[in-house]
Amino acid sequence: MHPHSLWRTADFRTLFAATALAQLGTNVGYVAVPLIAVEALDAGPGQVGVLATLSTLAFLLIGLPAGAWVDRMRHRRVLIVADLVKAALYASIPLTWWLGGLTLWQLYAVALLTGCATVFFDVGSQSVLPRLVGRGHLVQANAAVVGLMAVGNVAGRGAGGLLVQLLTAPFAIVATALSHLGSALRLIGLRRTPAPTPEPIADEGGGEGGGGGDRPGGGGLGAQIAEGLRHVLGNRELRALALTGALTNLGFQLVNTLLPVLFVRELGLPAGALGLFWAVGGVGTLLGSRGARPIAARLGYGRTLGLAGVCVAPAGLLVPLIGHGPWLFAAGAGWLLVSLKTGMDNVLGVSLRQRMTPDALLGRMNATFRFLLTGALAIGSALSGLLGELVGLRATLWFGGAVLAVAFLPVFLSPIRTRRRLPDAEADAEASEGPVPTQLPAQPRQA
Repeated sequence: MHPHSLWRTADFRTLFAATALAQLGTNVGYVAVPLIAVEALDAGPGQVGVLATLSTLAFLLIGLPAGAWVDRMRHRRVLIVADLVKAALYASIPLTWWLGGLTLWQLYAVALLTGCATVFFDVGSQSVLPRLVGRGHLVQANAAVVGLMAVGNVAGRGAGGLLVQLLTAPFAIVATALSHLGSALRLIGLRRTPAPTPEPIADEGGGEGGGGGDRPGGGGLGAQIAEGLRHVLGNRELRALALTGALTNLGFQLVNTLLPVLFVRELGLPAGALGLFWAVGGVGTLLGSRGARPIAARLGYGRTLGLAGVCVAPAGLLVPLIGHGPWLFAAGAGWLLVSLKTGMDNVLGVSLRQRMTPDALLGRMNATFRFLLTGALAIGSALSGLLGELVGLRATLWFGGAVLAVAFLPVFLSPIRTRRRLPDAEADAEASEGPVPTQLPAQPRQA
């Protein structure tokens, strides 16, 4: 192991192991929960759309204030509590099903409340990466975590489809509950750290790379939320990343929401086939995350993001061709390619926005991105269910594929396209020799 490798950081290894467990459970649940609605509770497209919407609605409801709250909280405690809450909520599904009392309303409640727990976990974990591994290791660390999430997509969704076939969907959820419980127990091994304290933050008003004078970062909750919104929406590069991410999530969710109905009812395929299709997307994300660093080193960070969009994003138009025989493979190829682009975007885009944000503003920046990106998932879910009822499954899939095909345009038309290096790369060259000491203590994170 390299003497300055981020894998020598004990807290990063602990978080990585906990994330692996959580990702496995999350992806099993991703397959099993909508199949419970379709198979066990006879849900239609509109009801499946409501279920998917509720799973991400929390980011619209509490996403922005969560950033300000997390900036003041002990991150270790936030992560552990969030995992325990999700474990308990998921465990309630097989229990009530076994007792004969499972209803769609309970699934709706579980989806909404686990979404709330996910808000705090995601915002808190992403905000601490620069303090945990140093800004010079951001791309390496993001690549590792995005790669892990991709492996979770492959293993978890493939296993989820298999478990649903073998055990039925309600009992497959047991694996999800146990995985989150295991993640919480693993996170206990993180160092105890004090809650962050308010610090001066920079006004990142309107430049391409940020800038502006320092001013106090205190004030009320509304002022702190506004600070994060100005930082993201007032910066041309961050705004472009947010718009491309939101459009990508909207397109994915327009397709994903109705896939359980399409596979099970229209095509008559088993749950394992649905899990395998989603797992193909995980393979694409893994390939993209692994290739992001070497390609960016050769072509430049912005050019890599732009070229990936031009060359790969139009493959989203293959996804609506999904059907029997060769059409299933054509759609799978399109799904693989657009997921590959997403893996590259996650590594390079997250690294870029973290390097453009001061430490004291990381929670609010990440909360703003989560609000916009995951809010797009909620909108996509609701819109998918509505369109599925009004114009049918196929028309909705074509709309989703078209959105995926053009989602790259905000980044491609922004100054990001000409950026060869991450911001302040020269100043951070020394940071690559090891973790950078900062004013706030090291905390766990998740990409």
